[in-house]
Amino acid sequence: MKIAFVFVFLLALAASAFATVVVSSPTNGETVGSTVIFTATATASTCSKGVASIGVYVDSKLLYVVDGKTLDTTLSVSPGAHNAVVEEWDHCGGATFVSLEITATSQPGVYVISPANGSIVSSPANYVATATSSCSKGIASMGIYANNQLVYVEDGAKMNTQVNLGSGVQHTVVEEWDNCGGASFTPINVTVQGSDKVLSNLQASGGWNGWGELAPVYDVCLSPCSGVTWSMLQHVSTTSLSGNATQFNIGGTKPYSDALWSLPVLGQNSTQDILDIGHTLLPTLHNFTYDAYFYVTNVPNTQVLEFDINMYMDGVGMIWGNQCNHLGGGVWDIWDNVNAKWVSTGFACNLKNNAWNHVTVQGQRESGNEVQYQSITLNGITTNINKTYPPFSVPQEWWGVTVNYQMDGNYRQSSNTTYLDNFSLTYW
Repeated sequence: MKIAFVFVFLLALAASAFATVVVSSPTNGETVGSTVIFTATATASTCSKGVASIGVYVDSKLLYVVDGKTLDTTLSVSPGAHNAVVEEWDHCGGATFVSLEITATSQPGVYVISPANGSIVSSPANYVATATSSCSKGIASMGIYANNQLVYVEDGAKMNTQVNLGSGVQHTVVEEWDNCGGASFTPINVTVQGSDKVLSNLQASGGWNGWGELAPVYDVCLSPCSGVTWSMLQHVSTTSLSGNATQFNIGGTKPYSDALWSLPVLGQNSTQDILDIGHTLLPTLHNFTYDAYFYVTNVPNTQVLEFDINMYMDGVGMIWGNQCNHLGGGVWDIWDNVNAKWVSTGFACNLKNNAWNHVTVQGQRESGNEVQYQSITLNGITTNINKTYPPFSVPQEWWGVTVNYQMDGNYRQSSNTTYLDNFSLTYW
């Protein structure tokens, strides 16, 4: 039995439909002014009667409640760090919530959430920032300078974008311009990781493995697997960006069953000839970027699409599991390794139909082998997760890194097709 097969068996990552809260404003970690715009929507898929109301707590105090499933209000908060919770209550007695950390300030300036000054980043680097001003007319626009060259500008007082940067130390500045002729800025110096550790065109690599996962237990099974069918076709030139895409298909008769594909890239069974026989490479790795373009042919039939990075060494297993739970609330979920369950981030994932989508997942292995979810970027919109989970135990002899792609079936187990292209893993 292959190591990759045994390891994937532990995933059993199945989508579930629960009530969800999706918060579009503010974002987690955002610095805001003395008034904060709260915008959110909620669903209650486990309650046939729907959502009754939705409200906002700040530092455990309920400040606002409105009937229905949408919320759009402005609340005053005192300067300082706050915990904000947006919660929904359904007509069946249930409730779910999303917790956010925000910092309120009355001082004008530019507040950069990402990247941190002095940090190591990959390119493109994700810049997330907000600005406040003493100008009564507000902020006109924000921009980014790299080594004294203006490389990006957008209107408004919020920024969330990807910027291409050269390798090495880069001196960048995030600046705001207000409608009164004033400006302020914050310098951010970063070190950009070079591209010598990028595994490219993984969708076209040999060595992919595929399994079915039958609902409701989601044990992994090999073909033939009664109830779920799956296939992949490589080197597709028609629906492709590079001329070398891979087609993935799912079908069958057992509702909500899944198809999982996995590629071992580092360590045991490496398809990239990086076996790490001396066990000297993996212990040095702390950062991973999963980057891929995927084409969705039928969004209404797309229950879940999943994008994972798996690492195991020295008896420790780490999964960065990220799924776009499209028909289960339209939010990003992340995988809790120890409790073996999906956790909703509360942040939206909006898929484009009959079109190419672009996903970038950034994860980090912390000093104690904790799994840190840093960010997910979909079609230019970045969600900063900043959540950390402990690892789990695996056999001592397991040693490697794999990448996964998964498609989940819907309530009819409808046939569905997607494509992957320009798929890469960056590691350092």
